[in-house]
Amino acid sequence: MQPVISIRNLSKTYASGFQALKGIDLDIQRSEIFALLGPNGAGKTTLIGIVCGIVNATTGTVTIDGHDHARDYRAARSLIGLVPQELTTDSFETPPATMAFSRGLFGKKRDDAHIEKVLKALSLWDKRDAKIMTLSGGMKRRVLIAKALAHEPEILFLDEPTAGVDVELRKDMWAVVRDLRASGVTIILTTHYIDEAEEMADRVGVINRGEIILVEEKRALMKKLGQKQLTLELVAPVDALPATLDRYKLAITAGGRELVYTYDSRRDRANGEHTGITALLEDLKDSGIRFSDLRTSQSSLEDIFVSLVRN
Repeated sequence: MQPVISIRNLSKTYASGFQALKGIDLDIQRSEIFALLGPNGAGKTTLIGIVCGIVNATTGTVTIDGHDHARDYRAARSLIGLVPQELTTDSFETPPATMAFSRGLFGKKRDDAHIEKVLKALSLWDKRDAKIMTLSGGMKRRVLIAKALAHEPEILFLDEPTAGVDVELRKDMWAVVRDLRASGVTIILTTHYIDEAEEMADRVGVINRGEIILVEEKRALMKKLGQKQLTLELVAPVDALPATLDRYKLAITAGGRELVYTYDSRRDRANGEHTGITALLEDLKDSGIRFSDLRTSQSSLEDIFVSLVRN
């Protein structure tokens, strides 16, 4: 399947000499939710700005659904909706008016039914007569999403869309995102809330210092790079462990009341490679260390992200 966005050898060097992007190659598939993660200054916003036609690239090409974004700018840009980090709306307008204006900029005919549908989906219909300047920060953020959807784009960029938005509104907004994806809209998002990416994304890309260091299907990434932990709640607390347990590299936590064993979830039992849990439990028994309960946990996407960026 041809990607809806294809980026090749994209770089950006500013007049100061700072190289924000370095030879980016990236494909975005149609109707997926793609999360772009990276620390501050990694190049996320610059990359989005170039794809959306706001920032000029130094080298490289971007193709939007078959349209070269430099040579066929109008066709490419008409397919994209952008929700920026900054609150950029006319404070004296109402939500329907700012949507209608944005729709007109893309040459779309007036469609009050579409505007009403979007505002209702974003829980803004009750505020349709209010000036944007009177709305809360979270509602202003939702107005930006409504504005980006005014011309019915096929691709939606969300640059930190839930920054400053309370938990309840975040849930509402992600419900809208799921509905958009179900309708065929491709979603590309950046977020500092990695739990959102873990819950929402189909694929994850990690950018650091202007370079894409990983692109992976989310579930495969967590399976391939995730580690598991076995936590044992002890019958009696311990201060130290016998040397016979050194090979397990156990961590003593909770004031000596718990032992934590970290193991690689990638090991293939079919090939005779085991996690070592059975041997650990036997060695604990032989050492006279008894436990009353145990539980397992898996590395989160945030753990993996921090590890990748650190490395």
